[in-house]
Amino acid sequence: MVVLAVAALLSLLIYLVKVIDRRVTSVRDTLKAAAANTENTTLIKDTADGVEAVLAEGLQHHLFLGRVLGKVKS
Repeated sequence: MVVLAVAALLSLLIYLVKVIDRRVTSVRDTLKAAAANTENTTLIKDTADGVEAVLAEGLQHHLFLGRVLGKVKS
């Protein structure tokens, strides 16, 4: 009876160690992925600046066309 209890406890312990090992591996992989995903955050500012430039240019064209069309209609 004692042998069965010890065997059951050891089996449970082995199972729990495997679960912990899998979860540690998962956390490690997640941390590596997070580090890789944040390596290029400097590109965000450059991209945003590019978008701002395109929007500003579009606004200038819009204003220009508005003035030209206003003069043509008059």
